[in-house]
Amino acid sequence: MERKFRIGIIGCGGIANSKHMPSLTRQPNAELVAFCDIIEERAQKACAEYGAEGAKFYTDYKELLKDETIDIVHVCTPNREHSFITVDALEAGKHVMCEKPMAINGEEAQKMLDAAKRTGKKLSIGYQNRYRPDSWYLKRACEADELGEIYYAKAHAVRRRGVPTWGVFIDEYEQGGGPLIDIGTHALDLTLWMMDNYKPKLVVGSVFKKLGGQKECGNMWGDWDAEKITVEDSAFGYIVMQNGAAISLESAWALNTLDVIEAKTTLCGTKAGADMRDGLRINRVKYNKWTTEQVDIDSANIPYRGAKPEKASDTEARLWLDAIANDKEVVVKPEQAIVVTRILDAIYRSGKTGQPVFFDENGLPMN
Repeated sequence: MERKFRIGIIGCGGIANSKHMPSLTRQPNAELVAFCDIIEERAQKACAEYGAEGAKFYTDYKELLKDETIDIVHVCTPNREHSFITVDALEAGKHVMCEKPMAINGEEAQKMLDAAKRTGKKLSIGYQNRYRPDSWYLKRACEADELGEIYYAKAHAVRRRGVPTWGVFIDEYEQGGGPLIDIGTHALDLTLWMMDNYKPKLVVGSVFKKLGGQKECGNMWGDWDAEKITVEDSAFGYIVMQNGAAISLESAWALNTLDVIEAKTTLCGTKAGADMRDGLRINRVKYNKWTTEQVDIDSANIPYRGAKPEKASDTEARLWLDAIANDKEVVVKPEQAIVVTRILDAIYRSGKTGQPVFFDENGLPMN
């Protein structure tokens, strides 16, 4: 019988309930045995709903980490807490899946990476959009060199009116920012992963707080509190890589636009291009004619006798546990995730100073 991993959840809010806990309970080699939240009722509710027999709940994550039988911890807290909880969990001998973004800034992310290397424990970040069928297909196409050299790309994360009004999403202190660090991080991760390019040279950013003070704006989750919102409503970045490739990043929770697209990428290569705007499309010139290939993503996953295609979050959980069980590389490497965080940092910094941020050959910001 395959060994079951004993897993603890730190942070029992929205992302834990919508992704982590349901996906983990669907894995045959996982059992949720510990739950922690600063709101005791949330931890107790999660324990009752998802916990294995004998599961416990806590309000202090350090008490959870004292349980030496726990193999893995999932960190699902606000962004500010990602770094120190992850470091403590790694030091306690646990493998860690931390929800995105890796940390509130590059310095805190570096502490996490250092701890993973020091302890030898596995660390991964929750960029679940990599596991979508369209993303998986496009990654295979990139690895097969079907697009050639990808020298320009766009990372898309734009909502017309989609400001999350629950939790601490609109609190800059707790989250480090708004749409850029929340959904822009997914689009940038997806784009860098496809390009397999993690060496930035310079970043220019523009960050806007134009709509947060308005009311009755048709937000999909109801009006935000104009007096409490302290984050940007949109942010844009232009990233030049060391090999000359360029990326345009757009992110918004609230923007007067009809061009709404989220967690998607557009790639332009020397052999072909690709985008995710109308499903997955690959464009190229063939026999001196323009061609567009519309990929039928679901063709290999047609439900049979009630079977359903695997959810991206379930694929994430399955491959994460497989990496631990068989000592494989994780799909989302912390060395990749930290580059995403550093670039987001640079966009915020450039937006404040009006100046570009330059990186050295090691990918560290120089100003």
